[in-house]
Amino acid sequence: MPSSSEPSSTVSLKELIIGALEDKKAEDITEINLHGKSSIADSMVIASGRSNRQVAALADHILQTVKDNGFGSCKVEGLEKADWVLIDAGDIIVHLFRPEVRAFYNLEKMWMPDFTPDKVGNAEYHPESSSESSDDSSDLQS
Repeated sequence: MPSSSEPSSTVSLKELIIGALEDKKAEDITEINLHGKSSIADSMVIASGRSNRQVAALADHILQTVKDNGFGSCKVEGLEKADWVLIDAGDIIVHLFRPEVRAFYNLEKMWMPDFTPDKVGNAEYHPESSSESSDDSSDLQS
């Protein structure tokens, strides 16, 4: 079976987006190949920003970089709150999160090719930290 290759425009758009994320110090940049798995896009890029402000800055930088390089305007959702920003750049879908929001939704587990139930949350989710926050909230209710 011949291997499928991405169109060169998709590869250069993906490289452009990843480069823009690296320029602005995004954390935990992950690229997931969706070719043949979904009709919505060929690739998904997931990254984290340390705060709402950084997530918004990352999104703005990607939008401007994509436009400046001749790929046109992207559709964007979630920029107002900047907890989770979704950028639809056509063949590339970009998800930008604050770390705790990313851990909660854990998109990687749904899309990674080697997903098995025993691997859920190993990298991002730490039950110790969530139990601490629930303990704090119960103290506030007393």
